[in-house]
Amino acid sequence: MVVELAAAFPVLIVVAVVAVNALLFFSECGAFDNAFRDAVRVHATSPSYGQGIEQSRAQVGSVLSESFDEPFERVSVAVRGTEGGHVEFEGTLELSPTLFGLGLKREVFGVSLPPLSHRTVFVVDRYKPGVLA
Repeated sequence: MVVELAAAFPVLIVVAVVAVNALLFFSECGAFDNAFRDAVRVHATSPSYGQGIEQSRAQVGSVLSESFDEPFERVSVAVRGTEGGHVEFEGTLELSPTLFGLGLKREVFGVSLPPLSHRTVFVVDRYKPGVLA
C-alpha cells in the first residue's frame, strides 16, 4: 500500500495543482470581465474636455492594475479606433500558475504549467458633450 501511495502521490499533486489553477483562472476571468467593462464605461464613454483615447486607456489600465495586483497576475489594455467614431478597448489578463498560492511555479513533478491568458473586447462610442463632428 505504501508503494502504491508513493506512485500515486505525485499524480494526485499534479491533478490538484492543475485543478486549483484552473478554478483560480476561471474565477479571475469572471472578475476581470466585470471590472474591465465597468472601468471602460466609467473612464472612456464620456471623457473630459481634451482627454484623448490614450488617457482613457491609461485610466482603465490603472483601475485594473489596482484591482488585479497579485504577483501572479498581469493586466494590459490596448485601444484602437474603429469605424463610425467608435473605440475598441481590449483588455488582457495573464495569469501565471501558482502552487496553491505559495508562489509562481513553471512545472510540478516534470509537468509544465504554462501561463494562461484571457482577452476581452469592449467597443464604445466616445460621447463628447458640446463637440460637433
